Amino acid sequence: MNLLEDDPGPLSAGNAPEYTVSELSGAVKRVIEGEFGLVRVRGEVSRVSRPASGHFYFDLKDERAVIAAVCWKGQGLRVTVRPEDGIEVGSTGRLTTYPGQSKYQLVVDNLEPAGAGALMLMLEKRKAALAAEGLFDQARKKPIPYLPAVIGVVTSPSGAVIRDILHRLRDRFPRPVVIWPVAVQGEKCAPEVAAAIRGFNALPPGGAIPRPELIIVARGGGSIEDLWGFNEEEVVRAAAASEIPLISAVGHETDTTLIDFAADLRAPTPTAAAELAVPVRAELIAWAAEQGARLVRAVRQRAEMRRQRLTDLSRALGRPEVLLEGPRQRLDRWGERLGPALVAATTRKRARLAGAALRPGLLVRRIGDERRHLGQWAARLAPAVRDRILKRREGLLALDRIRTSLGYGETLRRGFAVVRAGGAVVTARAEAARHAALEIEFRDGRMKVNAEGAAKARPRGGDGGQGSLF
Repeated sequence: MNLLEDDPGPLSAGNAPEYTVSELSGAVKRVIEGEFGLVRVRGEVSRVSRPASGHFYFDLKDERAVIAAVCWKGQGLRVTVRPEDGIEVGSTGRLTTYPGQSKYQLVVDNLEPAGAGALMLMLEKRKAALAAEGLFDQARKKPIPYLPAVIGVVTSPSGAVIRDILHRLRDRFPRPVVIWPVAVQGEKCAPEVAAAIRGFNALPPGGAIPRPELIIVARGGGSIEDLWGFNEEEVVRAAAASEIPLISAVGHETDTTLIDFAADLRAPTPTAAAELAVPVRAELIAWAAEQGARLVRAVRQRAEMRRQRLTDLSRALGRPEVLLEGPRQRLDRWGERLGPALVAATTRKRARLAGAALRPGLLVRRIGDERRHLGQWAARLAPAVRDRILKRREGLLALDRIRTSLGYGETLRRGFAVVRAGGAVVTARAEAARHAALEIEFRDGRMKVNAEGAAKARPRGGDGGQGSLF
């Protein structure tokens, strides 16, 4: 069949029609798209590429052939499984050509895992990659608060899960709960759950919306496909990066998702998560009452033991009157001896005083001794006083020489004079002219003059001379 027109029969090389490259490529494109509309292809994903445009480019292959595939950005956000190297998928799309590279390719509308085995293989591969980054390390786990003030729950607001959690919290220990509604399956599940975890962590303490001290991510049971959103990488990374302690309660006890490994604690069911989040209030009250009773019993028992011990020790003590008999006798004995002892002491003191009465001979000897001592001290003191006087005299003379050299008396001896008016020194002609009388001090005395001559004196340089001051 001819790609461009009906078969005209055998043609020779000389009369064969001639086509442009674009015409031939367009004809091939029409034939392939016409023959293959919507197709479903199963194969292994390889050579995945996602440029900045957001489109996915990859290959689908089996043991004998390879088909290029492309998933546009808008469709890539809605596919069930994002393409990853090595996974086997079933892809649905349209077969077309790409004239720019002279090849055909599959434009993918949807991707699904090719069976549970392939899905689990992809899950194990992703788990190993995230574990290698340390996101599941036990050292990253944070302790769960014993009694959180506020609990944040990430789940669907319309399911039975949130009712079970609230009911269990109300039975055990009522706590304020902030619910962040999300889709718990489907294409919106992963981005909404990751955004909820980051949103709770971004709440400021003391804000209008209380910041929770504990986060519970919860969902009921389901198939691996239903729970797949909690295996997505962005959810795992958000859980691992959460600063608020996080409990994962996704699925039933036998269900395991990757968020369970990144969470700080895994609960087998959402109800169990509520039990792990808070203690039982009635048990706490009973425990506190029991501890209080034990404390009262311990204090009473200790007091009784002390009382019995005191009673036992008191039996070893003598009676007060018996204990005081010896001291009382000693007091009486010393009281009897005190009077005669005072009389004897007084007699002795009087005898010593009589023997030490003042006599002139003793005073003369004492005065002589003191005079000799005074003479010895005076002989030692005179040179020291003399030296001190000489040093002070030399210092005084030195100061006088400095005064003389720095005083204005020496200046007067060299021919200078000091002019005063009203007791103050005059240093300017204009100032001297304002006074009627002046006093001039020479080296040998002072004299008073009339200031009229000074006022009429001409300054040096007028006639080559100095006017008279008198």
